[in-house]
Amino acid sequence: MMLPLREDLKRRLLNGEFNCEKELTLSIISGKWKIVMLWHLGHEGPHRFGELFRLFKNISNRILTKQLRELEQDGIVTRTIYNETPPRVEYLMTDLGMTILPIVDAMFDWGRANMAYYAAKTNEERKATQQAKE
Repeated sequence: MMLPLREDLKRRLLNGEFNCEKELTLSIISGKWKIVMLWHLGHEGPHRFGELFRLFKNISNRILTKQLRELEQDGIVTRTIYNETPPRVEYLMTDLGMTILPIVDAMFDWGRANMAYYAAKTNEERKATQQAKE
């Protein structure tokens, strides 16, 4: 069963509030954990809720549920409930969701290529701050 689109997404589309297509893309993937969830689901395949929960150190059940539900409403992931005892629920990428994977991969590659630069800048600024205090 496909859920209806998120209300905020529908409203913005109906009111012409997106200035460009990039804003639509960002509204779909924005959220602190969505990019990483999409990477895992896209590269590793289906995950259960508990598996996704264990991937993140500081995520709450509520936030994980909210972001998964948004991705489901946006047609990016599907949620399958298996009629077992105990019930098993799996999340997996849809065909539409798989089309976002190259964007997620590009973000991963950019981050990997530039992590050292930002770490070095952070260390430089921390040292400068410490020296200024002394």
